Order: sequence, then C-alpha cells, then structure tokens
Amino acid sequence: MLQTTIRKTVRCKGIGLHSGKQVELTLRPALEDAGILFSIRNGSGSAFLTPNPSLVVDTGLATTLGNGQETLATVEHLLAAIRGLGIDNIHVEVQGREIPIMDGSSASFVYLLNQAGIRTQSKPRRVLALKAPIRFESEGRFIKAEPFAGFRVDYTIDFAHPLIGRQNLRWEGSPRTFAVELAKARTFGFLKEVDYLHANGLALGGSLDNAVVLDEYNVLNADGLRYKDEFVRHKLLDFVGDMAIIGLPLHGSFEVFASGHAMNNAFLRYLDEHRAEYLEEVELPVPALAPEVRTLPGKAPHAAQAVA
Repeated sequence: MLQTTIRKTVRCKGIGLHSGKQVELTLRPALEDAGILFSIRNGSGSAFLTPNPSLVVDTGLATTLGNGQETLATVEHLLAAIRGLGIDNIHVEVQGREIPIMDGSSASFVYLLNQAGIRTQSKPRRVLALKAPIRFESEGRFIKAEPFAGFRVDYTIDFAHPLIGRQNLRWEGSPRTFAVELAKARTFGFLKEVDYLHANGLALGGSLDNAVVLDEYNVLNADGLRYKDEFVRHKLLDFVGDMAIIGLPLHGSFEVFASGHAMNNAFLRYLDEHRAEYLEEVELPVPALAPEVRTLPGKAPHAAQAVA
C-alpha cells in the first residue's frame, strides 16, 4: 500500500469552540514521510507542531496539543477525518489557536478532503502495528488492544441518561465506512454543563449548531439525532482522532469501555513509552496497481467551502 496526500490546497472558516471567534483552516499537500504537520500562524510567523502523545497538554473539552510556546485545541475531529480517509501526509495551517468546531463532527473535514482529492505517492505506507496484547484500565474504564492487520474498534459507552444509557458499536476502519458511519456523528453535552461553561467563559463557541445538547430527558436540537446511536458513534470518532496523535497509522484491534480524551492520551503515552514491548514499525506491501484518486461519500456540510 502506498502513502497518500491530498491533490490540492483547500480552505474553510469556522467558529472556534473555546474562543467563539472565527478561525481559518488551510489543508495543503505534503511530501512522502512528512506525516501530519500543523502550523499555527500568528503575528510573528508560524509555529509548527507534529502530533505526539507527549505534546497533549489538555483533554478537558477536547484534545489540545502544545509545545510550551503555542497550543492548538480541538484537533481530534480533523485528525479523525485525515486518518479515517487514509491520508498519510498533509500540512494543516491554522490562523488561530484551535481547529474550527464546524458542526461538531468530522463531516465538514471529510467534505473538504473530498474536494481536495486524494492521490497516491511513491513510497510504501508505514504503520505502527501492535505486536503484543495490552489492557489499560482506570476506575472501571478500559482499553484492551491486541495485534490485528488493520484498525478495528469495539466501543461501549454507559451514561446515566434515558436517551443514552449503554450503547455499543463495532467498526473496522476503511475510508468509505468512516465517511458513512462515523463522520457525521456530533459531539454532545448536557444543558447544565453548557450553562456552567458559558457562565465561566468556557466553550464560548459551543451551541446547538455544533453539538447535540440534552436536558434531563430530551435532545434540545430541533433536528434531533443523525443516528439513533449518535453518542457512541461520536465517541468512537474521537477515539480514531486521538489515536492519530501517535503519528503513524496505528494497527490493532481495540475494545474500549467508557474512555475519553484523557484516558485515550494516557493509553497512547504508555504505548509510546513502551514501544519496544508493544509496537513495531511495519512497511505495508505495495499492490501492483494503486488508484490515483479516491472520492468518498459526502455532501457539503455545515459552513465548509473548498477553495483551490
């Protein structure tokens, strides 16, 4: 399998979840072996960040990367789209210190990446493959993983809310199934939490336009849910994005119960610190013929516009 990048540069604008201010995002092609590179534009130039578990500095409302000088928040939905669509190399340029929240899902980013087009490159894809089973547990929550030729997740959530309760979803990674089954699932929260955050100057960009909000009994969004199990689908989407922070695509079979950004990062840090025991870098075999361009399902979502 060959590495991939996007064919052309695309841009969009959207609101930042934390600041409530407009953020501009530009996605550019990148060379083989470049991986995912973030550049944060500021008044004095640009700061660069390459996803790494040790660079996660906050997991409160979203996953935030930082290098001691600059931070970049809410990276997980974009990373999920990049990894979910099988893109190896891409340059992500941000005017602001957070990725725009868009509609609270990965749908806008899937649309942008489809508009950019995906092309194969000349070098084989490299992945980090689990070579030994592992169980990572904390306060009844767990992530179990074992070797597998691909990326497979069995995810369970359990919330004490009548519309959520216990939900389970099994998903095996592929660009087409990501676009159809996961990408549109939105982040969710509870009205009492939203009121508290806004009152304390947090999540200023959060609204019914970019999250599913529940009171004690009902969904408050006028259009309801996109999937009957949208809650577990979004948690699985978050997991895909958080696992992308290890750098190379991660191969393994994962069983996850009630994890979140903090535990996802703690698990990745442990794997990264014990690479010799659990991980090996593998170069995937290259087929005789590889497609030049892939276009995946997706229509124009919330506030996204591709500009060549």
